[in-house]
Amino acid sequence: MGGRGGYERIKSNHHKGLLRTGAPTSSAQTLTNRIEAEGLCVDYTGTVALYDATLNLPPGCICGLVGMNGAGKSTLFKALTGFVRPSRGRIRINGCQVQEAQRQQAVAYVPQSESINSQFPVSVWDVVMMGRYGSMNLLRLPRSSDRVAVRDALARVELSDLRDRPIATLSGGQRKRAFLARAIAQRADVLLLDEPFNGVDVRTEKLMAQLFLQFRDEGRTILISTHDLSHVREFCDLVVLINKTVLAYGETSEVFTPENLAMTFGGLPPDLLTGSSTPEESL
Repeated sequence: MGGRGGYERIKSNHHKGLLRTGAPTSSAQTLTNRIEAEGLCVDYTGTVALYDATLNLPPGCICGLVGMNGAGKSTLFKALTGFVRPSRGRIRINGCQVQEAQRQQAVAYVPQSESINSQFPVSVWDVVMMGRYGSMNLLRLPRSSDRVAVRDALARVELSDLRDRPIATLSGGQRKRAFLARAIAQRADVLLLDEPFNGVDVRTEKLMAQLFLQFRDEGRTILISTHDLSHVREFCDLVVLINKTVLAYGETSEVFTPENLAMTFGGLPPDLLTGSSTPEESL
């Protein structure tokens, strides 16, 4: 197999035939992996949500996280951000434990949606400034560097003109851009995005896709949870297929196959998932 990473057969008979791939590397690549998870297990009061999940993601990549509802995508995000503690296994972000990565503001999370209280008139500027809270003192008094980060973030998502607008008055696509700007202002090395293209207008979708490519070129690692398989083929360098564990991960061209997708989505035939016999034909 001609990819840049090493490949390892999954030993479980249930997952026979799927490939777990090492993070893409090159002879010039000397940076630590942005994300390292090894043998990760998470359970909620005895119910297993994720087991024996292992993956390594390098700097400067866009990775799609693909799986059914309830497959463990949200649990993986929560473990990477420190909101849940694994019962077993280890996580490293930039080579650090999750608690240290939190202190360094190394991971930013953009949820699929956030509830907005229309009675609380928080402005777009205020929402984006929240991305700087982890770098402020207890009084949360913005410094010049915080204001610069917020201005830059708003400019990148094309919301500078709406900076003083109450967040509740924005359209769905504009809100998505505001929450993305909050993550940009945090200046994290790792961005976790939950269904970022869900319910957005064409302009917002195109802008976000362009920004993700820019983030990759800046050396950030972007992990995108999505049900839209076309986006994976369009611009994801890597893909993680998950169903209570990491079934396969690696370069999209190697991992994003009809057989692996069928296993990921509970044995459904590839044509029901992609509309044809191969992802290349339908995506």
